[in-house]
Amino acid sequence: MRLFRLAIGTLRPPPGRKRIMTALLYGITCHLIFAAAVVAMITAMFFGMSESLGQLTAPWSYIANALLILQFPLMHSVLLTPRGSRILGKLAPARHGQTLSTTTYAIVASIQLLLLFALWTPSGIVWWQAEGTAFVILCTLYVASWGLLIKASYDAGAEVQSGALGWMSLAQNIKPVFPDMPTGGMFRLIRQPIYVAFALTLWTVPVWTPDQLALAIALTAYCLLAPRLKERRFTKRYGTRFVAYQRQVPYAIPSLGSKK
Repeated sequence: MRLFRLAIGTLRPPPGRKRIMTALLYGITCHLIFAAAVVAMITAMFFGMSESLGQLTAPWSYIANALLILQFPLMHSVLLTPRGSRILGKLAPARHGQTLSTTTYAIVASIQLLLLFALWTPSGIVWWQAEGTAFVILCTLYVASWGLLIKASYDAGAEVQSGALGWMSLAQNIKPVFPDMPTGGMFRLIRQPIYVAFALTLWTVPVWTPDQLALAIALTAYCLLAPRLKERRFTKRYGTRFVAYQRQVPYAIPSLGSKK
């Protein structure tokens, strides 16, 4: 009987193996969907939202496109509330819900973006398409805008923005340690570089259609208004530190004057 128990014991997975496998599963899922969403977003906007998989006819296409635009900012904002945090906690095993919250948030946000840019139904109308020198200039600006977005995300904490913080913390069996209030890099120039850089990607495309204009207006409005809610959270979290930072650094447009 003792030998039987020892034999069974050797078949059991080592302690922590299930936790590590869960972490890796969430990590792989997160980064694959994240990559797919970024590729879909870059490609769809490069063509002015004139190339996508949606095939609905009017007026249903207008309704579907409007819902695709609205679902991203609405859900994105809800998930940042205490209620949203509880929802995210239910998207992972109960004991790991809090640890994986940044990963599940990134998964949901990536799915939202993938739905928006992959399922959009193009209007079929192309107002203007850059050619020659204009095409080169706009492509350069488009790439530069994405470069700014990547840099701003890195300055804010790449592990949080990409969802890596959650699954990597779970794999190491440690509590997630969030980066401190970002003030370096692009955050020295403006308080909301991620939102501003994302807005720039919307307006530097080489193809313009009614679809791209509608998307650009809607998401730019979100990029200008949503950070107000973020700053309220930062004020509660960091107190006088963030208030002082607000006084020193402009919201979205860099100051041309010299800083004392």
